[in-house]
Amino acid sequence: MDDKIRAEAIDYHRLPTPGKLEITPTKPLANQYDLALAYSPGVAAACDAIAQDESQARELTARGNLVAVVTNGTAVLGLGNIGPLAAKPVMEGKACLFKKFAGIDVFDIEINASNVEEIVTVVSALEPTFGAINLEDIKAPECFEVERKLQNRLNIPVFHDDQHGTAIIVGAAMLNALRLVGKNIQEIRLIASGAGAAGLACLDLLVSLGLRRKNILVADRHGIIYEGRDQDMNPEKATYARKTEFRTLADAIVECDAFLGLSAPGLLTEAMVKSMADNPIIFALANPTPEILPEIVKRIRSDAIIATGRSDYPNQVNNVLCFPFIFRGALDVGARTVNSEMKLACVRAIASLAMAEPSDVVAAAYSEQTQSFGRDYLIPKPFDPRLIIEIASAVAEAAMSSGVATRPLDDLEAYRRRLANFVFKSGPAMKTIFQKARDEPKRIVYTDGESGRVLRAVQLVVDEHIAQPILVGRPEVIAMRLEKYGLRMQPGKDFELVNPHQDSRYKEYWNEYHSLMARKGGTPSVSRNIVRTNTTVIGAIMVRRGEADGMICGVEGRFKDHVKHIGDLVGLRPGVSCLYAMNSLLTGNGMLFICDTNVVHDPSAEQIAEMTILAAEEVSRFGVRPKIALLSHSNFGESDESSAIKMSKAKFLLQHREPNLNVEGEMHGDAALSSTIREKIIDRSEFEGEANLLVMPTLNAAHISFNLLKSVTNTVSIGPILLGTASSAYIVGSNASTRRILNMTALCVAGATTKTQQFTLKI
Repeated sequence: MDDKIRAEAIDYHRLPTPGKLEITPTKPLANQYDLALAYSPGVAAACDAIAQDESQARELTARGNLVAVVTNGTAVLGLGNIGPLAAKPVMEGKACLFKKFAGIDVFDIEINASNVEEIVTVVSALEPTFGAINLEDIKAPECFEVERKLQNRLNIPVFHDDQHGTAIIVGAAMLNALRLVGKNIQEIRLIASGAGAAGLACLDLLVSLGLRRKNILVADRHGIIYEGRDQDMNPEKATYARKTEFRTLADAIVECDAFLGLSAPGLLTEAMVKSMADNPIIFALANPTPEILPEIVKRIRSDAIIATGRSDYPNQVNNVLCFPFIFRGALDVGARTVNSEMKLACVRAIASLAMAEPSDVVAAAYSEQTQSFGRDYLIPKPFDPRLIIEIASAVAEAAMSSGVATRPLDDLEAYRRRLANFVFKSGPAMKTIFQKARDEPKRIVYTDGESGRVLRAVQLVVDEHIAQPILVGRPEVIAMRLEKYGLRMQPGKDFELVNPHQDSRYKEYWNEYHSLMARKGGTPSVSRNIVRTNTTVIGAIMVRRGEADGMICGVEGRFKDHVKHIGDLVGLRPGVSCLYAMNSLLTGNGMLFICDTNVVHDPSAEQIAEMTILAAEEVSRFGVRPKIALLSHSNFGESDESSAIKMSKAKFLLQHREPNLNVEGEMHGDAALSSTIREKIIDRSEFEGEANLLVMPTLNAAHISFNLLKSVTNTVSIGPILLGTASSAYIVGSNASTRRILNMTALCVAGATTKTQQFTLKI
């Protein structure tokens, strides 16, 4: 560690608050009644319920989502026996990973004890507090005995991550490495360097995957572990003692197919690597310096597959790939233990996920580097959002089928959807929209068909069966990028392809464009050029001609240019004077919609009324009843400034045109979001509680408010949603993620379904 990162790490842990954890209440404590419910006398009701039925603890306390990370600090990675207090930052870090990746709460517990019985006694006494125990950084061989005794005493999962977490990742990486080189795990010869907790657990798991014990040789600091050796032996090591004449790693490694190192830096030499079999698999996992550096291996063996424990090399064997998700699945089914079936299910889920097409989230986290299954991509990256879905569900299913689940799931697919909602926060809000899209998929044209984000999104669209995609782009570019990103979909089968440089409809398209734009500068030559080069125009014409039911554009180019093309070519809905835009934020209290965020800079009172009606219809599509606040610097007539009068007039227009809408204003933003504040200003409000649709007096106010709220609340957004189009058309924006494009596709399909009904706005 250099001086710079050391100093920054110290500041990171010290500022602005010491440490990395805090406790936050999950229930309101705003008044005396809340206090009475949370503590005395209300808490007695919860206590009585648990006293009568202990299973109620999961429903009435945090126990079902609470894990203890326990250490005595005797084997901290890379630091050794530094003691429990010095190990605390590591345990806090582990707690952060549990929360970040799986939503699991953790108390870190550092025990000042080295005796096995002391540790077991302390941890056993903690069982009423926790749903599971994660043992961490306890040295071998004591760790084996601690885990074994706790598993026998406790009725909750006990998992020593240093052993089993490492073993699971090694197992997944080994399966995929063998798949790539075409070797059978039952036939390979493996040499292991390191016989500590992690090394022996890796071997145990590889054996359970099919590796034959007779094909394994193990070396520790004293040399090969052989039958009859007495020096530094224990029952766990003795399991791998072989009858052999080899006494050194150099002798034993000759013609081996695989090397597994969990030992010491620089231990594996070039000569040893050269002596291995064809296509050697080298897992040099000593941290922070591996047994041999990957660049050295590559220089002497171009056919080698290499993994390390470091993040600056490919194929990092990192426990965070599995431990949060194993605990997630185990907790969710009330598993009594983490058994071999659950571990193997985890191995296979990780191995399978590595072969799936890369995630856009992973690509973004790693600077858009291509992450496709191969020699440098044996296992997924920690930021892959699909890990929790695949691993937790696989572990839960294995726990149920092996009989250790006390709360089996009724519907595994519903559970997978719940897991997806943890990663993709927009899931619950979009559920109704996605179902509408699946019920009646429409033809949606993607005008940025060559974009990697669009291609990844369309793959999800195909998998989710929510639309019939049409991609605008050059066939050779799309084919190249499908291969680059490891996507499975095929032109002609999964999507229609429109080549802007060669399409039989080109003449019809430019003639149609010219007929519409001839008096707006659209000469024949300009029309021909635009239709050949502007993919948004191509998509808009397809929608206009009925060759597509909706369009998604805007990954490239300026928002206002896309708005103009959609307005000119797709056109306005009957009775609408212009286009508007609305964005949504998913807050802790539900969805909050804001408009106009993108199109009309200073709408008139009539336009405010029109926009509000359109926005209310769109909000209703989400299954939400609109509660509309017309915002202003003025509260209910206290100002005679023009902007306040405009909002007041809009309220008057809405009352007469749509009397059933719940509209209030003009008013301040805090009054819109607090019935308490409103009640102090007016006798009776048009709606109760918080407004969910905020209509701003100007685009500046809307855009600034939306971005400030998004920034300070760190919420997920949906939009912009274009309002007032004759057909379904959406501009996703240049920073749109794959998930946003998927969400906007579902909205586009749902909008196309609605617009086919050809109703007219009533204003």
